[in-house]
Amino acid sequence: MAYYTGTGDCGCTGTLGKARLGKNDKLIVAIGDIDELNSAIGVAITTLTEKHVSGMLMRVQNNLFVVGAELAASLNGTESMLKERITAQKVKEIEKAIDELGATFPEPKKFVLPGGSDGAAHLHLARAVCRRAERSVIGAKSEAKINEELLKYLNRLSSFLFVAALHANSKEGVEERNPVY
Repeated sequence: MAYYTGTGDCGCTGTLGKARLGKNDKLIVAIGDIDELNSAIGVAITTLTEKHVSGMLMRVQNNLFVVGAELAASLNGTESMLKERITAQKVKEIEKAIDELGATFPEPKKFVLPGGSDGAAHLHLARAVCRRAERSVIGAKSEAKINEELLKYLNRLSSFLFVAALHANSKEGVEERNPVY
């Protein structure tokens, strides 16, 4: 099997339905940011000791593949090729996960500096990447029809990653630090 094709050497890449776009196209940038987010979550998983949270994050990773496929299909009307989509149910599932983890520690009363335990630090980084990916997807809305539930999911995902980071610090006994300004 060849791990390269050479078809992207011209600065373009393929999407579902055989459309070719520049690698700097807003939609391709958004898909790349989702891929980077998925990788950041994968790194975070390697640092977490709690299997329950790791399992939640693995489901998120699968959903991010759905997000990427939806984005790739959105430009040329090939959404019907998709076997799965981001739905209101998936948004509710991540909201439930936020509520579940958020109930395990006291509500923060101040802003929190990213960091703490290894797991929390990686989750905070993934949260920041998620916010960028969300901005990229919103930017791609000018070129493609983007599923509104997908946008809600990304917005909730950044909240989930924040709560998961606070949960990780709480489980590790690491006290949150607050900015001084």
